Amino acid sequence: MTTPKFIQIHTLHSYPGTLLNRDDAGLAKRLPFGSVERLRVSSQCLKRHWARAESDHALKKVGDSGLAIRSRLLWQEKVAKALFEEGYPEDAVIAAIKEIQAKFYASEEAKKKPAGDTTGLGRAEVMVLGRPEVRFFRKLVRSIVEEAERDPKKAKEIAGERLKKSKEEFKNLHALKAGAGIDAAMFGRFVSGDRDARVDAAVHVAHAFTVHEQASEPDYFTAVDDLQAEEQGSGAGHLNTADLTSGVYYGYVVVDVPLLVSNLEGVERKNWLAADRTLAAKTVESLLHLIAKVTPGAKKGSTAPYDWASLVMVEVGDEQPRTLANAFMKPIAKAPLDAEAAATLARHVAAIDGMYGSEATRWLATRHEVTVEGAETTSFPALTRAVAAAISGVA
Repeated sequence: MTTPKFIQIHTLHSYPGTLLNRDDAGLAKRLPFGSVERLRVSSQCLKRHWARAESDHALKKVGDSGLAIRSRLLWQEKVAKALFEEGYPEDAVIAAIKEIQAKFYASEEAKKKPAGDTTGLGRAEVMVLGRPEVRFFRKLVRSIVEEAERDPKKAKEIAGERLKKSKEEFKNLHALKAGAGIDAAMFGRFVSGDRDARVDAAVHVAHAFTVHEQASEPDYFTAVDDLQAEEQGSGAGHLNTADLTSGVYYGYVVVDVPLLVSNLEGVERKNWLAADRTLAAKTVESLLHLIAKVTPGAKKGSTAPYDWASLVMVEVGDEQPRTLANAFMKPIAKAPLDAEAAATLARHVAAIDGMYGSEATRWLATRHEVTVEGAETTSFPALTRAVAAAISGVA
């Protein structure tokens, strides 16, 4: 098998009595599809839970770079303060950093200062830097301040000239291995100034949605006041309702392997096959575990919304990806819903293959009694290992 350009991941999850993803009114998020309203979980919600999950397959344990740091106070807390503690003068450090920020970010974003900003280095936008980048900028600022002999005016001038005349500093930055962090390499990063510092998402995540019409019920609940006297109406100290839902969700994720390798290894996309793909393989293997086993969920304490996917199908190949969401254009109504969803998915794959054919390699792990055309049915651990081997090229 040649190293595939795309990894497509299809899943089915079932959740009873939960509130997985709320809107601004506290209700479960919904989506119209196939003439009926479905429940949905946003891609942002899914990515956040996968990125921050604590498990043996946590993304922060993949490689040595860890996760990106996201904060409006990032430069103050992670770059400047470390240099202050080393004894470098605050005014010179701040002067150098502000010149770097002017290159890295659009200036208009600095007009509003966030709470907790004591140095003037905070910004209105949430900034994202990987730990290798933080170390890079500390080293850069340290060298500028030392060259300026700790004078803030000279530090500003030297920083401006160095960044203006030489692109080598930022070439070194963009070539850092997993420089923006594992999660930014996967899900992308927007930088308002330096276009080269932006990271395009290599992992594309669809909103998960129910394969059937939405099913929800308002849950009336109270909080008991233990000290209120009976004659005062003992019992309820608080009354409210929550929007509880149940559903079988279809999830779809695509991994752009060349871009992931590029983001992780600091190489140009066109050179992805010549690069070391070990980290990319390990990243996708961990991602598969997270997609299958990590549950997004509001009200976890009162709903315990935990499920492992009942079906995971992975397709690898070079053709443009295509979702299988249209398998559920007609909402499923036949029980059991999860088993019927698996059978419907299998029929839809067969119909697409009948029309277009397929050159993809497929693996299927499921607890349902279903087979998918062209797919090798295997255990979930074996599936994850097979996908990792396909990326790394190591059987």
